[in-house]
Amino acid sequence: MIPWKKFCNGWLERGLLVCLLVAPAAFAATPATPLLRSTDLQADVDVLERAYAELHPGLYRYNTPAQMTEHYRVLRDKFDHDQPLADAYLAFSEFAATLQCGHTYANFYNQSKAVREALLENANRVPFQFRWLERRMVITRNLSTEASLVPGTQVLSINGIATEAILARLLTIARADGGNEAKRIAYLEVQGNDRYEAFDIYLPLFFPQIGSTQTLQVQVPGETAARTVTVPALSYAQRLAARPVSDEDDGAPAWTIRYRDDDIAVLDMPTWALYDSPWDWKAFLQTNFAELSRRGVRALIIDLRRNEGGLSVGDELLAHLITEVLPVPGYQPRVRYRQVPADLLPYLDTWDASFKDWGDQVEPFDDRFFVLHRYDTAPGGEAITPKAPYFNGKVFVLVGATNSSATFEFAITAQRAKRVTLVGQPTGGNQRGINGGAFFFLRLPKSGIELDLPLIGQFSTVARPDAGVTPDIVVAVRADDIFAGHDAEMDAALSAANDAIPSRQTRR
Repeated sequence: MIPWKKFCNGWLERGLLVCLLVAPAAFAATPATPLLRSTDLQADVDVLERAYAELHPGLYRYNTPAQMTEHYRVLRDKFDHDQPLADAYLAFSEFAATLQCGHTYANFYNQSKAVREALLENANRVPFQFRWLERRMVITRNLSTEASLVPGTQVLSINGIATEAILARLLTIARADGGNEAKRIAYLEVQGNDRYEAFDIYLPLFFPQIGSTQTLQVQVPGETAARTVTVPALSYAQRLAARPVSDEDDGAPAWTIRYRDDDIAVLDMPTWALYDSPWDWKAFLQTNFAELSRRGVRALIIDLRRNEGGLSVGDELLAHLITEVLPVPGYQPRVRYRQVPADLLPYLDTWDASFKDWGDQVEPFDDRFFVLHRYDTAPGGEAITPKAPYFNGKVFVLVGATNSSATFEFAITAQRAKRVTLVGQPTGGNQRGINGGAFFFLRLPKSGIELDLPLIGQFSTVARPDAGVTPDIVVAVRADDIFAGHDAEMDAALSAANDAIPSRQTRR
């Protein structure tokens, strides 16, 4: 798999770098913080523009220089007056989204403690979890005392604001690579997968009239008329308490495997962000692939739907699924600089000081890029070597729009190797390549706002579409499925697994 991802993704997505970062001395945000001055915000844009121009490898992947100039102009126009921190945070978030890079945003986890407390931990979160299905907000879990909000209920409006209008507004800050709209929409769902969810944070920033008491117009399954209910919102602590997973890492396994019968096993992998985990995940795979062989399992279903990325677990998975060396789809790693300009260093944090000077690890590519050789491992390009124990059964992988980093890369490699069957919905990420691998955390000196700055761009060596990966078996999820408690995607994978086992076809 692409080597640079071994050092990225999960650090940011789970906020594991927060302990390395300190709040800027120039800023101590509280709800009563005075307005940020227009001149100070313009100075922050100066720093942002120079840093991204010098260092960001994806700046012109989806924008021309003229378009980027226009984006900066729009941002500066928004700062033509003094304003509160919330407005500035929104403006910088909308600007970051224009780069169409899934790793470029005002990262919730890398903000100072003061900024997080002021903006990210409000007490007006919607009292349910939900998905966007055909741009309709559909409840998947009711966290309120209102019994009618059963899973499958469609929320039509919140405090008189149509949810479709809410989605349209929030899409202006949603992070994704290129034209991958499915990823942007999935990013704005609330499923309890993260400590901070983008919808929870940006809803009150865009719509401050949605407060601690919320009036919902809903369409309950089986009812012909919409009904109106009023419910108390959730606090940040209540949202955290409802999460299906904990951030406390006690070394317990992050994955589970269950055997539905003698022929079919299901491996659930909700995360690959295991950088600081004492758990030996490679030993887990080794042990369980041996057990699959011992039991004579004939079909394996791997569930990655909640998994954005993390470590290069996909390489290890594929190694147990192949019998010959597997070349990895060609992507060339490029960076924008050899050495960071000295005047930018005061604004940049990272976990690895070597990112500041690539030295002889890069060579010029053209007038814009250097090719990075830091992670070269084989003269013929990246490849995955088979590893015992080998699983020779059928493999089905559940995927979706959340898969946008290491899981996206696994999906594209595994599908092209024709070793697995992808089931579900199109992935996040982008076949043209993504940016990441190494990061700076750009801390704007006047406002105190941080924006992530990925440093390594992966560029495809052949023409590829501006899209994620389309599964081999595409499954449409409907509100009726959620109401009935059906997992349509898992059902499709189980059906395909049964069909792939000849002796079971006569039993069905």
